[in-house]
Amino acid sequence: MEKITVDAVLENLQAVIDFATEKLEERDCSMKVVMQTELVIEEIFVNIASYAYHPEIGPATFCIEFEENPHALLMTFIDAGKPYNPLEQDAPDTTLDINEREVGGLGIFLVRKNVDEISYEYTDGKNILHMKKIL
Repeated sequence: MEKITVDAVLENLQAVIDFATEKLEERDCSMKVVMQTELVIEEIFVNIASYAYHPEIGPATFCIEFEENPHALLMTFIDAGKPYNPLEQDAPDTTLDINEREVGGLGIFLVRKNVDEISYEYTDGKNILHMKKIL
C-alpha cells in the first residue's frame, strides 16, 4: 500500500489526484479507470477539506493499493475530523427536475456509481472510508 498525507485544504486536491494517477498509470489502467478514480478522489477529498475540520485544518491521508486476483483497486481516505459517515446520507432523487432537487447530495451518489464496494468506519478517532473498484 502506498499513501500520501496532506493538509485537508482544497489547494492540495491536485497533489492527491496526481499521486493516484501516477500509480494508476504505472499499472497501465485504462483512461476510464483513471477518470473514474479522479472523480471519486475529488468528491471525497473536497468533502474532507470543506467539512471535516472546519474551521480548523487537519491531515487527510489517501491510500492506494492493488489486488491481483481479481484485479482491483483499493482506496482508503482517513481523517481525524468530525465523525461523519457519508454512507448514511440519503440518495438524491434523480427523477426530479433539476429545479426541484435539493442542493448537494450528488457527491457520494457519484462515488457509489464509480466503485464496486464502499464501507465506512470510525476507529480511534478517525473517519476511515474504504473503496474497492474491480479492474
